[in-house]
Amino acid sequence: MAFLPYSIIKNTYLFRVTKIKFISLDNLYSEVGIKAEPTSWFTITQEQINAFADCTHDQQFIHVDPQKAAKTPFGSTIAHGFLTLSMLSHFTESFSVVIEGTYMSVNYGMDNQRFISPVKVGKRIRAHATLIEVIEKKKGQFMLKTAGEIETEHEKKPALVAESIAMQMVK
Repeated sequence: MAFLPYSIIKNTYLFRVTKIKFISLDNLYSEVGIKAEPTSWFTITQEQINAFADCTHDQQFIHVDPQKAAKTPFGSTIAHGFLTLSMLSHFTESFSVVIEGTYMSVNYGMDNQRFISPVKVGKRIRAHATLIEVIEKKKGQFMLKTAGEIETEHEKKPALVAESIAMQMVK
């Protein structure tokens, strides 16, 4: 499998419309502890919840039946916790740190993930993130751990907190 060189990746549509921060190896460790700007708001819709329910086969009524869900303490349908968690992939484009020379980055996992409060249909969410750790696993492979939080507009508690881990391969 061939990988695109950094110069081509950096100039693709994806990277031109995002706030990804490209950083040199020399400055990488200085990024640890710096909190990124909050992402833009994103509205959770019933259509999105239904599509997630279809692809995960999780058709629980609190997600897909507005009439039944209205009679619960939530008062409406709510997004699946894993739907909210999966939105970190979308939001990552707004706060990622990418090492210059990276030819591939892969999801490496999650730590300390907790669902704190539900996200009701029609609510807006956004993410906050801080790069908390960088480890060079072996020459040219860097593990970056980011503490993230998804905030629901006008709610006191976050929807979720999690530490996402990415592995970047650098030439």
